[in-house]
Amino acid sequence: MRDLAKRLDELCDRAEFQTGWYLKDLATGATANRRGDVPAPSASTRKISIMMAALAAVHAGKLSLDQKVTIEARYQDNDSGTFQHLTPGFWITLRDALVMMIIVSDNTCTGTVVDLVGLENLQRYTEAVGLTGTIHRYGIPPKAGPGDTLDRITTTTPNDQGLLLEQILRGTTDGAAAARLQCTTALCRLGLDILSWQKLKTRLPSLLPLGTKVAHKTGTGYRCFNDAGIIFKGDQPLYILTAYTSSVPEALKDGTPGFAGAYQLIGRMARLAWDELGR
Repeated sequence: MRDLAKRLDELCDRAEFQTGWYLKDLATGATANRRGDVPAPSASTRKISIMMAALAAVHAGKLSLDQKVTIEARYQDNDSGTFQHLTPGFWITLRDALVMMIIVSDNTCTGTVVDLVGLENLQRYTEAVGLTGTIHRYGIPPKAGPGDTLDRITTTTPNDQGLLLEQILRGTTDGAAAARLQCTTALCRLGLDILSWQKLKTRLPSLLPLGTKVAHKTGTGYRCFNDAGIIFKGDQPLYILTAYTSSVPEALKDGTPGFAGAYQLIGRMARLAWDELGR
């Protein structure tokens, strides 16, 4: 792990922007991180904890996966996902709202789900499950811009998201681990399944073998591009990797768009870990 962490850091050192990451080898339990406890813009990686807070509310009987959720126009003023473009007034189930919130990062669904859970309840849940560096500040985020200072946006840390992903994974088979997430093993399995249905694959999965299972959530904010996930080899979870970039320029010195450089870095990090830990 020490050599792998050094090579990951070398990749980040060469980048023209800041990167924090967390890595856990699920076979040995070894971990490493870079700026792992330093708060960073969460962007839509925050939706992992929103999903789990909603599933906890289902377990508590406060919500139901089958309940009807009406898509209202007041939630459609956003720039992420697909429902912003649809005619309001239709309904889907809460389960389907969670799916859309994760797999295409739909913010119309996100705002709806956060209001159903309650923003204060969401923050209490986040703290209760041990995410000490994560602060939720809104349901639908303001549109990304230069005013996105850390005190005005949802923040998290690479370590927090790594911890949450591991708790979800453990909760799929361990009742006590699921209970720590205020869920059941079945609800944790649903959460992991939804993460594995992710359609935005230009970051962690981009350089992995075709068909590799990755249960993950991307995040895009102002000059930040993130991804947090569990990478599998076959059906076995291999490692957890969370990557957070910030201060990404519009263009790199060689002319590459900054977002593409961030995507490439995250993909190369995931591939380095795959080649080392998947042997």
